[in-house]
Amino acid sequence: MQSLMKKITHLFFLGFLFWTSSVAVPVSAANDVNATDEDAFDAFSDDGFDDEFGDFPTEHSVNDPLEGYNRWMTNFNDALYDYVLDPVFDGYDVIFPEPVRVSINNFFNNLYYPVSLVNNLLQLKFDHALDETGRFIVNSTFGFAGLFDPARAIGVEPHKEDLGQTLGYYGVGSGPYIVLPFFGPTNLRDFSGDLLDFYVNPIYYVEIREYNVVQNTYQGWGLVTYKEFNRFSLYEEEYRQIRSEAIDFYPLMRNAYEQNRDKLISE
Repeated sequence: MQSLMKKITHLFFLGFLFWTSSVAVPVSAANDVNATDEDAFDAFSDDGFDDEFGDFPTEHSVNDPLEGYNRWMTNFNDALYDYVLDPVFDGYDVIFPEPVRVSINNFFNNLYYPVSLVNNLLQLKFDHALDETGRFIVNSTFGFAGLFDPARAIGVEPHKEDLGQTLGYYGVGSGPYIVLPFFGPTNLRDFSGDLLDFYVNPIYYVEIREYNVVQNTYQGWGLVTYKEFNRFSLYEEEYRQIRSEAIDFYPLMRNAYEQNRDKLISE
């Protein structure tokens, strides 16, 4: 307990120094999205932003008995992007510049803390659970309710975990690959884990819980949909590039998803 309090106190002190000395940095970065100084974007850092659309492997053994449906749903999601989301993103990106959208994403990542904490503890990763607690405290205070990420700037990296990763950590197979409308790739293990994570994640409405962010189920799903919409707006260019360069887009996305999940489970 003394070690925990010492680390949290240390995080508070470093967070205070960071806030008092450089909180103005994100403001200047927001006025110049193409700034060349990468440090200017530290406080806008997004978990997994650089890795989400990285190098995509083309060969990976995937359990895909629903390939016919999955291909159809992938095409449906593509059409949804082309005819609905892309035009909406054009206006959304003007109203909310990239640094603002990254801050919104950071806010939702900060709210994810209970899920990460529970799953780090279930995997007996106590040091990661401690880091996640420190990040939540610092980012919720000096990061203005999680809009900024000063914890990363002072060297406390995120250890985001979900129940799908916990199940994989204990040897549960991925099960069939599934493509969901709008939300995209998943598999049976991860989808089942998400359903259980709902009871811990505060942005979903759970009637028996006291710490809901929203007041009813419809508000909860609306907030989740907006979270994913905002998150995808950060990956538009990568998505367009990958799709334009792919000979067969479907297996590329499928293999990338499964290998990325395998990587997260092994970390």
